[in-house]
Amino acid sequence: MEWTGARYGDKPTVEVRIWIAAPPERVWALVSDIELMPRMSPELQSVEWLDGGSGPAPGARFIGRSRHEALGEWATTSHIVEYEPSKVLAWAVEDPQHPTAIWRFTLERHDGGTLLREWMQMGPARSGLSFAIDRMPEKEQKIVFVRMREFETDMAATLEEIKKLAERPRTSGEGNL
Repeated sequence: MEWTGARYGDKPTVEVRIWIAAPPERVWALVSDIELMPRMSPELQSVEWLDGGSGPAPGARFIGRSRHEALGEWATTSHIVEYEPSKVLAWAVEDPQHPTAIWRFTLERHDGGTLLREWMQMGPARSGLSFAIDRMPEKEQKIVFVRMREFETDMAATLEEIKKLAERPRTSGEGNL
């Protein structure tokens, strides 16, 4: 990721992509299992479906608990805002109309496998990062840049883990996973 000089109000985005030697349906089984995500993230600690839900669906909600060395611990409620099985899964953090962030996985059948993209947008609503910016407004662009680099690094690691799981040979009785 190169320096953009973006400010929080610019709603900066980052996207990572990876090709996986598995069909979209197999990759989707992993991507849509959000309870699997804490295993792949240094920041996300746990995920729990709300309102009796057990998986993604339009309007479904989940709580995510995260921890970061510099930002502490926090929990957010996310809302599924895009859901098309084997193609797209996106959620807005906190208020779906004015989120603190939007996250999206897209899957595309490509070269006999799947092109998987993970994308996120910071803002427009205030988030925990806003407090760091409030304390050091003259460093806003650097704070945003560093955080986006962290997201990019963590997202790339998540996609690598999904790739490993999707491409590993299945044993009998294992089903889709």
